[in-house]
Amino acid sequence: MKNLKQSLKKPLKGLPISAAITILVIALVGFADASYLTLEHFRGVTPPCTLTTGCDTVLNSPFSVFFGIPVSLLGALFYLTVMIGAFSYIESRNETMIRFALWFTIFGFLASVWFVALQIFIIHSYCMYCLISAITSTTLFVVSMEFIKKYHETY
Repeated sequence: MKNLKQSLKKPLKGLPISAAITILVIALVGFADASYLTLEHFRGVTPPCTLTTGCDTVLNSPFSVFFGIPVSLLGALFYLTVMIGAFSYIESRNETMIRFALWFTIFGFLASVWFVALQIFIIHSYCMYCLISAITSTTLFVVSMEFIKKYHETY
């Protein structure tokens, strides 16, 4: 735990704006996907599935809400948080915010692993919107870890 705290405080030396733009764009894709699902949830509509056939099953399962909150809303908030961190770095070179955003992608990745496992092993159906989000959060995680590895200042 001590190493993680130290890693969170180490500067990201020379992180280019293009790295933050990459994170922002990927997070924007996830935000659009999760926001769409959230809007449809509150409208009481299940979006059509074109690539898979299980959207209705997955999106209406008990796992689609967490304490009454649509999981898609939590996903949208996750992506928005990452976007704010990236945008903050683009606008003001705020390293604390981008560093937080990069490390925060771990949570999105772990959540995606959990929800994909639910679809595979428990629900036995697949939602293409959920899979798009899983691919997006996994991409965010991998890219973020690469940026941390490449630009983390070592002492």
